[in-house]
Order: sequence, then structure tokens, then C-alpha cells
Amino acid sequence: MPETAALLAAMRGTARLMASVIYGGGLRVSECCQLRFKDLDLAQGLVVVRAAKGGKDRTTLLAAAVRDELRAHLERVQAVHRADRAAGLAGVWMPEALERKYPAAGRELGWFWVFPSQTLSTDPRAGVVRRHHLSDSVVQKAVKAAARQVRIHKPVSVHTLRHSFATHLLLSGVDIRQIQEYLGHSNVETTMVYTHIVKDLRNPAVSPLDLLSRHGAEGPPST
Repeated sequence: MPETAALLAAMRGTARLMASVIYGGGLRVSECCQLRFKDLDLAQGLVVVRAAKGGKDRTTLLAAAVRDELRAHLERVQAVHRADRAAGLAGVWMPEALERKYPAAGRELGWFWVFPSQTLSTDPRAGVVRRHHLSDSVVQKAVKAAARQVRIHKPVSVHTLRHSFATHLLLSGVDIRQIQEYLGHSNVETTMVYTHIVKDLRNPAVSPLDLLSRHGAEGPPST
């Protein structure tokens, strides 16, 4: 946990907020990038991940520690949405079935990206200019830069935060089945890999050299 705290503390701006949401709920980086306004329930502290790996929706945690910062961020994003609407831009990308059924939905705030790109781009499929969500490379680069800054000398990526989420929940005593649901694993066996990591972290054995050193400091053991 100290390494995760140091990593997040070394990050700034939107990338830090995204990394916090990812770690706080065990999201994949693509899932975080593709979040829309309607996917967040700040009052209940929940994130709905739509059409995740395997095409299923799931609900996971939205940490209380990030909600105030997220509220302020969403207010700024609403201003971007209003400006796009005033400029007459096409709505955000929608899944094809929803686009056909609700052709105006892409212009509604509920479907707008939580983390929109600062620039516009032409959608090659529709041939229209619209605003896409931030690229995952934004947070990927920020995480790697922060890891170098705080001198974490082992492989670190955004996906490491998802692993840390699962590991730290297990260390806190959360049931493996609940963690499976948060992560969106179809099989609990996939989640069980974290139990091997936790077994090495929880109540590690004391080296006999340390025991010997303690006895030396305290004097010979009584018989």
C-alpha cells in the first residue's frame, strides 16, 4: 500500500484522478477511459462498467476519497459538453444498436464521456467530427513517469493498480467471490491467483537470523 500511495501522490491532474478511480474500483484502463456520466453513482459510491470484457455489465466501487475531486471534474466537463452542443458538433460515439434506436442520445449529457479528449477528431466510421474520450496512453505515461519519480524499481503499469485493488481487498478480509464480481472475472479461479500473492504478504515467517539477533539483544533464552 505505501508504494501505491506514493505513486498516486506523485501524479497530477486528470491522469491522477483516472488512476485513483482505477485503483479505487479495480477497473481496466480502457474501462476508465470509456466511462460516461450515467455510469457514475456518486451518492452510492458505485461505478457501472458497461459491456466489459465478455460483453457483461458489472458494478464496482467508487471510493469516497475521490468523489469530491470527481464532482469538481464533472462540473468542468459539463462546460465542455455545453460548448460542443452550442458548436453543433455530432454527439459522442454510441454503440450501433443504441445509435439506431436512440439517434439523439449521443448529444445527451448522460452519454458524454467522464474523461473527454481536449481535441476533436473525425470519426472514420461516420465521417463526422466529434469528441472522443481520452486515450489510455495519457494515464499509462503518467503512471510510468510517477513510478520513476518515486523510484519504484519494478515493472509498473496502470494494470498494476487493478492488481493492487484485488490484493489489498484480500488483505482487508473481503470475500474472494465479492472481489471476483468487482473485477468482472467470469471464473473465480482467475481471481484466486491473488490468494497466492496475499499468502506471501500476510503474517510472513520470521527469519531465524532475526530470531537469533533478538535473543542476542535480550540475553540467552531461559531454560
